[in-house]
Amino acid sequence: MNISKLKNYLTAKLKSDLPKNLTYHGLHHTMEVLDVCNQYIKRLHISAEDAYLLRTAALIHDIGIMWTYNGHEEASVRYSKEILPAFGYSKTDLAKIERMILATQIPQKPKNILEKIICDADLDYLGTKNFYKTGETLFKEFIAYKVIANEKEWDALQIRFLTNHHYHTDFAIKNREPLKQKFLQELKTKWNIA
Repeated sequence: MNISKLKNYLTAKLKSDLPKNLTYHGLHHTMEVLDVCNQYIKRLHISAEDAYLLRTAALIHDIGIMWTYNGHEEASVRYSKEILPAFGYSKTDLAKIERMILATQIPQKPKNILEKIICDADLDYLGTKNFYKTGETLFKEFIAYKVIANEKEWDALQIRFLTNHHYHTDFAIKNREPLKQKFLQELKTKWNIA
């Protein structure tokens, strides 16, 4: 498995092929998820083999959005099965990577620590000071893809999403959940929701 060659390959592909109106699901999001996964790898002393697989899943988890917006995780899995064997990944590796990618689908349903890590990394911003800034990029993307029509629909979606979302790792529960709850309360206050 050669993660650096894969990273270079996928970075180039994302830079050249991603639609420009993907203001949230861009290369920056992939690199942020990878960075947060790397923090978990160090924090939890993840084995070298599992770290490779987790980093790979982080790099490829949203690449399917180049071909389809809804259900892009399945497209990411199909693409990973096409290209990863050429980078030295086994069928067992592919199965683990597939489960990690699919765990990021909403609603998230991770079954093991690697799946929990990638899920929490994927939505890390919900409980950070970047909540509004990153949320603005998703708002613009949702407008472009006609998921929502206006700010009121966006805020209603955010309230539902934050209410139903749960972090999965002990770190995120302790360090991200409190700020996420603060943002949820701010949105509810904005719209006079108890």
